[in-house]
Amino acid sequence: MIFGRGRFPAAVGDFETAVRARDVEAAERSFALLTSDLAAVEDTDLEAAGPRLAALLDDVPPGPRGIVAVLIGACVERGADPVLCAPAVFAGALDAFEQAAVFCEGWAAADRGTLPGHDGDGLEEADVERLGFEPVAAWQALPQFEMACVAMLNSPRVRREVPGRAELRAAVARVTELSGDPFKCLAYALAVLDDEPLVALDRATGAGFALRFSGVGDNFQLHTLLADALIGRGLVTGEAPSAEAVACCRDRAGMVLTTGSFNLVGADGEWIWNEGNPADIPVVDGVRLVVVDPPPYQRSWQAGRFFPGMTGELVYERALTPKESAALLAQVADSVH
Repeated sequence: MIFGRGRFPAAVGDFETAVRARDVEAAERSFALLTSDLAAVEDTDLEAAGPRLAALLDDVPPGPRGIVAVLIGACVERGADPVLCAPAVFAGALDAFEQAAVFCEGWAAADRGTLPGHDGDGLEEADVERLGFEPVAAWQALPQFEMACVAMLNSPRVRREVPGRAELRAAVARVTELSGDPFKCLAYALAVLDDEPLVALDRATGAGFALRFSGVGDNFQLHTLLADALIGRGLVTGEAPSAEAVACCRDRAGMVLTTGSFNLVGADGEWIWNEGNPADIPVVDGVRLVVVDPPPYQRSWQAGRFFPGMTGELVYERALTPKESAALLAQVADSVH
């Protein structure tokens, strides 16, 4: 269906009315209209619809709730205010992950073996009767809530202003423990840091540098931006990444092949793997600290943003004094690898 002018706002209004009246048939009809062809909807209509649908989310039955959350995420990506939309999406996701933990525990208690797919593959009617509709629906909705939450967390305002991330992180970690599914996109998005201080120490020279980063999704992205900040300024020797690779790690679409410039090590002597994220970097004296060593072997990867909708930034602030650098370096263990 192609939406004519005004049809989408009318469908939103019909859906609101039907959900609040608990009119299942009318809700299904209007819901089908809402999700039929978003590409044809004007951005201004989606901008207006996002907060309205977010205000309604808690009243939506568990079955379609995750899909409505995805629709809210689509509205945010097309201009709706993420700060107005995020609280309801986070609350819905928290409830879904908490209910999914109940599902996982019940599944294990029934000795049902491997968990079913989120699409229902491996799920039987008897499972719904035994475990309850809401836990089953929550398990199936987790990918939708993951997608919707990431759409919210792309916004630095949401990451700074909207509460609930710690509780959601704990719920995601619990389901990961029970299911073995890491929900990596959501876990990494919830761990993204903003205006976060970072100190880099060059082990070879003892020089130290203070930096600050925001919106960096993984350590591949951090590594590339750090190499640009240090090698690009001539502060540390090595091969700097290309301008294109750096731009892709900041805000340019796409990915560009790059070669690793460093081996990054934490203060505990453990390597900081590019596959991890900056929140895992150990803290020393209140600041995340990385030691810059030469790469032990050549590593290449596609440089870009782990979250394509999230702007990444790393800003060089100053060189540490020799005394500051020496004090920090004295707290650093030798590399354990």
